[in-house]
Amino acid sequence: MTAQTAGPASAPECARRVAVLTHMGRPEAVDAATRLVGGLLTAGLDVAVPTEDRPVLEERLGRSISELVPPRIEQGEIEAAERLPYELMVVLGGDGTILRGAEWVMSSDIPLLGVNLGHVGFLAEAESSEIDSIVAHVVACSYTVEERFTIEVTLRENDRPVWCSYAINEVSIEKAARERMVELVVEIDGRPLSRWACDGMLVATPTGSTAYAFSAGGPVIWPGVDAFLVVPLSAHALFARPLVLGPSSVVVVELLDASPTSGLITCDGRRSIEFRPGMEVEVVRGRHRLRLARLSESPFTDRLVRKFGLRVEGWRGLAELEDEPQEFPSTALASPTHLRSA
Repeated sequence: MTAQTAGPASAPECARRVAVLTHMGRPEAVDAATRLVGGLLTAGLDVAVPTEDRPVLEERLGRSISELVPPRIEQGEIEAAERLPYELMVVLGGDGTILRGAEWVMSSDIPLLGVNLGHVGFLAEAESSEIDSIVAHVVACSYTVEERFTIEVTLRENDRPVWCSYAINEVSIEKAARERMVELVVEIDGRPLSRWACDGMLVATPTGSTAYAFSAGGPVIWPGVDAFLVVPLSAHALFARPLVLGPSSVVVVELLDASPTSGLITCDGRRSIEFRPGMEVEVVRGRHRLRLARLSESPFTDRLVRKFGLRVEGWRGLAELEDEPQEFPSTALASPTHLRSA
């Protein structure tokens, strides 16, 4: 993970453009988007929203709003044909909405600023009650950009690529039939590691280590670490522990012909394809990094304590935390849907 200070776009100030993506199915998100878009327009920025969001926001604000057109991505590619012309995308929703926003802007290297309206929002930076402050930070470009490790996924059949995608959290390989197990062979850096009869497996990023991989018993990896996390799911084997691999590693998973069922490959819970016996999937470091706009320098430790309501009584510096609100009780648990809550 790397961080850098944001600055205005190289274009003239009057041409500054910001994209806004909202979970329009949630009334509180629509209210927050109305205040955000109105504030940015008043400050002289050009704001673009998706076509389906414009009628509601234009009616509420009584003024026209630019259209946010999704990037055109050719079949079998993960790179957009053209870069989007925005300096920032603000996302109002949960981490699932941020993952949706990443599909629009990651190949254009545009930072995302998440405004949390979900549950355990690890990707979000601010809360919906802070809209006025968010507007001020965006207008003044007073934010830093944190870069996160991502992965790219290629599915092959008979040594030919048939599908490719990317993941910010994880790629999951899961059995298609509930009553069966899949038979997988895992290869690391060109060498066989193990054969597992299992419910499936995950290859996750540090960002995804607090999502599905966390629920499956994997470790939490600090976002400043560039690494892969390999987590078998309910494997019938003595050696079936989560593995942390270096960023240059190449992970290949083959679904054996002897497997009693096919599987399903899913990236970030959003993009899926069938995984048939004889196929193999390769996972490598992504060409693009997820760029997250940060308004503060709060360390990841504080984020973990706050999001999970972890008990820290007795720490010598506890007085410094007394005024910080606890968002969730100490019984809060992660689930595979935590980062897809919106």
